[in-house]
Amino acid sequence: MLTFRLSNGPPCRIPARAISGRRSDLVDRYYRRPLPDSGPNPFQCQGFVRNGTIANAGGEPLPIETLPPFLRALLVTDGTVTKALEAYFWEPVVVDTLRQEFIVAADEIPWIAVKPQDQVLVREALLRGSDTGKHYAQAFSVIRTALIPSSFRERLINREIGIGVLIRDSGLESFREVMEVGVEPEPIEGARALYRTYRIIIDGRPVILISETFPLELYL
Repeated sequence: MLTFRLSNGPPCRIPARAISGRRSDLVDRYYRRPLPDSGPNPFQCQGFVRNGTIANAGGEPLPIETLPPFLRALLVTDGTVTKALEAYFWEPVVVDTLRQEFIVAADEIPWIAVKPQDQVLVREALLRGSDTGKHYAQAFSVIRTALIPSSFRERLINREIGIGVLIRDSGLESFREVMEVGVEPEPIEGARALYRTYRIIIDGRPVILISETFPLELYL
């Protein structure tokens, strides 16, 4: 259980489970995950949580205030992570697609209202500095493409545009909702990493679920 401890009021708890690192589990981890309870999620409405902690994969609490400041900012940003990385590390950041395929959901994914046997697009990508070659983040997405306007759907499937461009240029009303944050082994190299999972609501419906993982060593 991931717990945000607030100075005024009861703890805010959000269910959390660690990623094992195997690609098949990147989708499996979302099956039958219940929606967070109705208690306040501080990262939906604020960027500061006094005395807040997050749990790592072993369950030990980690004070949020001890995280690198830029990583704390990434946890709550509503903007495009790629642009923030470019501004902070001061180099172009490119997106390398590691995997993209349609799958049939084996079970329900409540966070984006996916039903068993629904077809979804899954995408795994690295955010890499084009000058240094450093891997600043890894992103895994589950996308309900049937709810994306056809004019953008094909461009997304053909990798002509990324999710950030889709949201920016589609003209659709959208917002991001943070579902969980935590610390766990980085999926590829196994180093300790901070992650956040959020969903993108488009025209009032949950359409995209994204987990972004940031290796802590690069941000210290």
